[in-house]
Amino acid sequence: MSDRETRVSELAEKYLPDEVLERFRERADVYDRENRFFDEDLAELRELGYLQLFVPQSHGGPGLSLFEVSRLQQRLASAAPGTALAINMHLMTTGVVKALNDRGDDSLNWVFDEVRDGEIFAFGISEPSNDWVLQGSNTEAVPTGDGGFELTGVKIFTSLSPVWTRLIVHGAVASDDVGIAGPDADEPAEGELVYGFIERDAPGITVSDDWDVLGMRASQSRATILDHVPMKPERVSRIIPAGKHPDLLTFAITSNFQLLIAAVYAGVAARALELGAAGLHKRKSAKAGTTFAEVPEARTRLADAHLDFMPVTAMIDAYARDFDDLIDHGSGWPLRLVGARIKSAEAARRNAETALMCTSGSGFGNKHELSRLFRDATAGLFHPPSADAARPMYAAALLDG
Repeated sequence: MSDRETRVSELAEKYLPDEVLERFRERADVYDRENRFFDEDLAELRELGYLQLFVPQSHGGPGLSLFEVSRLQQRLASAAPGTALAINMHLMTTGVVKALNDRGDDSLNWVFDEVRDGEIFAFGISEPSNDWVLQGSNTEAVPTGDGGFELTGVKIFTSLSPVWTRLIVHGAVASDDVGIAGPDADEPAEGELVYGFIERDAPGITVSDDWDVLGMRASQSRATILDHVPMKPERVSRIIPAGKHPDLLTFAITSNFQLLIAAVYAGVAARALELGAAGLHKRKSAKAGTTFAEVPEARTRLADAHLDFMPVTAMIDAYARDFDDLIDHGSGWPLRLVGARIKSAEAARRNAETALMCTSGSGFGNKHELSRLFRDATAGLFHPPSADAARPMYAAALLDG
């Protein structure tokens, strides 16, 4: 085993030992059935130091790389996909701060200290009918005159809704009644995007109680309604033009979001293969007089799924290591990042379907783990950008010079 793989195995044993994963897997069924948050999982993850994975040693954490965290997230998702998907939002935020710090920008290092003190960070970017995602916003950000803003809008799929204490958000700068967004170059211009953090105890925040969904139910990714919510001046991190304007913050967000989401669905896909194999070993063929694990057609079906899955984990590993090593792929980065996430989600759905066919009627029962896994995999259809939104980017890379 290589030094790198030895290191990954040691991290798995430290942060997600087998006995912990088994408890998570047992509780995942309960959380799904009762449609409730993963409070017990969160308590164990806290105790294990999992929420501090990206925090550097200089701030009291282990300072893991994106590659290492993505491997841990694959392992966690194989047991509790909803838990992994939701905790991703905290890890993504801290991963963004680490990425900035690694590239010489320490402006958000205060996040590390707050994580050490127990704050939970979440991700409030997705909005209804905003397919610009990071490049635009339907949330209105009105300058308050002191460098801060008041935000009004709706953020959807806010994972960790019951427990987050800090939320990274963005909004489009709107002029106030006294024309603060004026010609002064130091003042924000109307239409620019402000990125920063809001605090849970700020006035004007309402968390929806509507979360009755098909899969990933434990994530409790409810909508967050903002009504003139203050973003303090010291919590404003960026003001950038709307549209396609490269910025280190949005690059770090995209990289951590896409690769950590990909890791979750890779974990789901891997677990589906395990359940499919177990199903073939358990089922008996009256025709063949053997288990279905020895029936050629069944073996071929599972083999094809395995073959298609292997490049997915390779992509995540390679792109995460390149990100950690500060490799400059330039305009090729979005193609890699989005591709890894889309292909991982596709593998999860495909493998879950294959595994259902391997387990036959037993997997179709709601008490079977695979039934939940199949539903959890469908959530991969809804992470931005969708395949339809991404295709023009891939076509343009080949056809538009």
